[in-house]
Amino acid sequence: MTDTAPQRRALADRLTRAGVLVSPSWRAAVEAVPRELFLHPGVFLPAEGYRWEPVTAVGADPEEWAKIAYRDESLTTQLDGHLTADRADGPVAGSPTSSSTTPVTVVDMIEKLEVEDGHQVLEIGTGTGYSSALMCFRLGEDNVTTVEVDPDVSARADAALETAGFSTWTVTGDGLLGHPRRAPYDRVIATCAVRRIPYTWIRQTQPGGIILATVGGNWHYGTGLAKVTVAEGGTAEGEIVGRSSFMQARSQAEVPIAGDLSARTAYADSERESKLSPLLLEEWMPAFLAQLAAPGAHFTRATSPEGNWLLHLFDPGRESFASFTENGGSWTVRQGGPLPLWDTIEQALTAWQDAGSPDISAVRLRITRETHTYWIEGHPALRWRHHLL
Repeated sequence: MTDTAPQRRALADRLTRAGVLVSPSWRAAVEAVPRELFLHPGVFLPAEGYRWEPVTAVGADPEEWAKIAYRDESLTTQLDGHLTADRADGPVAGSPTSSSTTPVTVVDMIEKLEVEDGHQVLEIGTGTGYSSALMCFRLGEDNVTTVEVDPDVSARADAALETAGFSTWTVTGDGLLGHPRRAPYDRVIATCAVRRIPYTWIRQTQPGGIILATVGGNWHYGTGLAKVTVAEGGTAEGEIVGRSSFMQARSQAEVPIAGDLSARTAYADSERESKLSPLLLEEWMPAFLAQLAAPGAHFTRATSPEGNWLLHLFDPGRESFASFTENGGSWTVRQGGPLPLWDTIEQALTAWQDAGSPDISAVRLRITRETHTYWIEGHPALRWRHHLL
C-alpha cells in the first residue's frame, strides 16, 4: 500500500491556504485520516459523452490511485442508487447518488460546526465515511453518531471506518430521523441537501446546540448552507453562511420533470414580455431566492427542434407552469395554473435587485415547529414563510 502521508500533509497545506482549515486539531485529523480508504471499491470519473469511467482501488496503479484520492474535487462512488465501480466493465451512463465530497467543502463545514471536546455529534448522511472519520479522530469515536439511509453505502463506510481504526455509532435508516438513543446532541451536521430542516433535528439538539445543513428547493444548485442555534423553547435561528451543494436526501428528493414539456405548457392563462431574463435563474443567488419565493417550483431547460432555448418552471403540486421563449434578446413568458409562478419569482428578484443584490450570506432563518421563515434584514419584501412538511 502506498504511504499517502505526504499527500495528506499537502492537502492540509492547500486547505490552510484556502482559509478553510484553521484549527490545529482539525489539521491533525486531515493529516491522519487516509481519504483513499473511503473510496473503495472505486470511483467514477467523468468521461466523454456524459458517461462515467470506473476506476477501482484494486485495479489502479497505486500512485495513480493516490493522485485520484487527493484531488481537490468530489469523487462519485455510486450511480443510480446501486452501481459501484467494481461492477462496471467500462464507461457507463448514470446519475451520481453517492460521493466523497471535495475536501474543501468537508473541512469548511466541520470547522463551521464549532465543536468542542466532549461534544456529541450527529451526522446525517454517512456517505463514504470520510467526514465521519475526521470527526472520530477529533472527538473520539464514542462521541460521533452517523446515519445513512442506503444499507450498501453504510456497509462500505463501516468497513472503511474499521480499517481506519474507528468503530463509531453507524445507523442505517431514515436519515431524517436521527438516532434518539444518543440524543440530545450538541451538534448536528448534514452531508445531504434538504428542502427544509426537519423539526426532528431541532428536538434532538440540546439548547445552545448548532445544526449545519444545506437547504434549498428542487434544484441541484442555488442552495445555501444554513447554520442555526437551537433555543430553549424548541426553536432555532441563524443564517445562511454561504453557498453549498449536496445531493438531496433521498427521502426528500423530487422526481425530475420529464415527458412532453410542450403538452404540459400547451394551455396558458396569460402571456407577456418578461421584465427580467429567466437566465438569472442560472445564477446562484437568484436561484436561491426563486426557490424561497416558489418552493414547489422546478426549473428545467430544453431545446426546440430548431435549437432554440426553451426554459420552463413547473410546480406539480399547484398544477402551475411558466414557459419562456427568447425573441431577439427579450423573453416572452406564458403562465398557466392557479399560481403565477414567474410573477411571484420576478417580484422577489426585482425586490432583491432594488435592495442592492445582497449576497446569500445576508439571508436569516428561523425555525419553529410549524414554519421556516427566511428574510433579509431591512427589506420587508424579502421575507418568506414556509410551512413544514
